[in-house]
Amino acid sequence: MEEENLYNNVLVIGAGIAGIEASLLLSKAGRKVHLVEKTSYTGGSAIKFEEVFSNMECSTCMVAPIQQEVLQDKNINLLTLAEVKELNGSEGKFNVKIRKKARYVDMNNCIGCSACFDPCPVSLDNEFEEGLGERKAIYIPCAGALPNVPMIDTENCLRFKDKKDCKACQDACMFEAIDFGQKDEEIELKVGAIIAASGFEIFDPKEDTRYGYGKVDDVYTSFEFERLYASNGPTEGKIVLKNGKPPKSVAIIHCVGRDKKGYCSSVCCLYSLKFNHYLKSKIPDIKISELYTDLCIPGKSHQKFYEEMKEKKVDMIRAEDIDIKKQGQKIAVSYNNGNNKKDNLSVDMVVLSTAIQPRTDASKLAKTLGIPLDEYGFFTEEKPDFSSVVTSKPGIFIAGCAQGPKNIQDSVSQASAAVGKILASS
Repeated sequence: MEEENLYNNVLVIGAGIAGIEASLLLSKAGRKVHLVEKTSYTGGSAIKFEEVFSNMECSTCMVAPIQQEVLQDKNINLLTLAEVKELNGSEGKFNVKIRKKARYVDMNNCIGCSACFDPCPVSLDNEFEEGLGERKAIYIPCAGALPNVPMIDTENCLRFKDKKDCKACQDACMFEAIDFGQKDEEIELKVGAIIAASGFEIFDPKEDTRYGYGKVDDVYTSFEFERLYASNGPTEGKIVLKNGKPPKSVAIIHCVGRDKKGYCSSVCCLYSLKFNHYLKSKIPDIKISELYTDLCIPGKSHQKFYEEMKEKKVDMIRAEDIDIKKQGQKIAVSYNNGNNKKDNLSVDMVVLSTAIQPRTDASKLAKTLGIPLDEYGFFTEEKPDFSSVVTSKPGIFIAGCAQGPKNIQDSVSQASAAVGKILASS
């Protein structure tokens, strides 16, 4: 009996934009895809954005259709709350062990009505909302998350954490979707190839005390600001200060973390310019100052975007040695203007354009897969001058920001290249 061609089965790690694109392309080519995602939802970081540069497209309008496609595709086996724990074998015949956590909510019975949320007695900071909003111990990260099925956070649920006989969510569910009897699973798969598209994190500005993050009110990271602007975010799209009032002046600080990380993240300047649009669309008379060390505007299409954003009457200031402190009811931003002269701004809000960095668990996954990391901690390709998706381990490919900082378009292109390599090999 002829052995099954395991190249017909592919493991994709990460259900962000790159992982979704790779999965859909492989499915269209007739491959069976096992899409493993650590969180309870698909879409990755892109679903935190309201709009994406450079055409300022609605992010949800762009991502939601392909999220739905993944959920409905019979060739794609989506495994949420799951991680790769062990890998053996070689190209064409990998053996993979997956640890899948229980959701404690039946995905077939649940209709996503949210009736189980309010009765839950536990309230916590919502990590998806960057701590700007709250969630319950049973929750969906944000409105519109897909799959639209909640999970129970067992580390904070009274039933699991404190062994109390709490079943408030179960009593509130008319569809008998809450299932406390679910168990974590260990799943074994046989696949011919693997694409690692596990995504990224942003630099924590608390690592650099100059920026006052965590100590000065109304100093926000880029992701926090994205959620302030988002219509499904904690303020329903209202850009406001901690006191509930809209800011009259904002400083956007570029390159936060670049010195610490040792590289340019390439997209920070562009998303900083996008924030001009965010602010002017909600608060037309607001005064905006962008403080930058270098401007990185790669690509032909982005130059037009840059020119359009400059027309919004934004002060573009070359600045070094930035220091941020509280000054009464305002925020004092002092800096070197490049001519060895100190200057300063007084603003209501500061937005920090934070660097893209590898996920904290990237080294653990790299060890499991047997692929190397570069000097910065990203998955590295075998020959940068030959292909940006082929690793030193045959049959394992990389795509998206797991390989290095990049925008959505480049992540999609890289996912397509990885799929092309797999299809060409099988």
